Amino acid sequence: MTLKRTLLGVAVPLLLALTACTSLQGTGDKGFVSGDGRIRTVDAADRKDPIELTGEDLDGKPLDIADFRGKPVVVAVWGSWCGPCRGEAPDVVAAATELGDRAQFVGINLRDSSTDNAKSFVRNFEVPYPSFYSPDGQAMLQFPGTLGPKSIPAFVVLDQDGRIAASILGRLPSTQTLVDLVADVEDTPKQSADG
Repeated sequence: MTLKRTLLGVAVPLLLALTACTSLQGTGDKGFVSGDGRIRTVDAADRKDPIELTGEDLDGKPLDIADFRGKPVVVAVWGSWCGPCRGEAPDVVAAATELGDRAQFVGINLRDSSTDNAKSFVRNFEVPYPSFYSPDGQAMLQFPGTLGPKSIPAFVVLDQDGRIAASILGRLPSTQTLVDLVADVEDTPKQSADG
């Protein structure tokens, strides 16, 4: 009986520890869920209306995603507090550098209570593109069906018309992943004015 109790005393805490590991693990106290990095693409014929997103950048200057129409746009969702975001930052910066003028990158900074930490992240990783400052997550509402209010890190590739063409929920698999997604979007013909 003592051996049974001893084994039970070891097994129960071990099972509780194992079942406590959820998709929230590693998200700190922000309550965000990191996806598995799965890539979802949207055929050109199935793409919805262009994304409309306006706001302020980390310096308080106006930022409008419509200003980037005419070439693919990579939207990177990040937070300075997000471990996976810090881990993938060099790959994201490398993709932005490699693609150069072929695509515009823009970030959505979430849940940073002030821009100080976000600006430090940008400086430390030499992020070459602007980011919307969205401490309340309101910017995520512009991506219904693609991004949830707790999706971080995440990426959305918009086509030349500003429509969602691809997404990655979770950590970026590699620099090449973003480069290839943008190349695929570049190969998609631009939508005509009458649809």
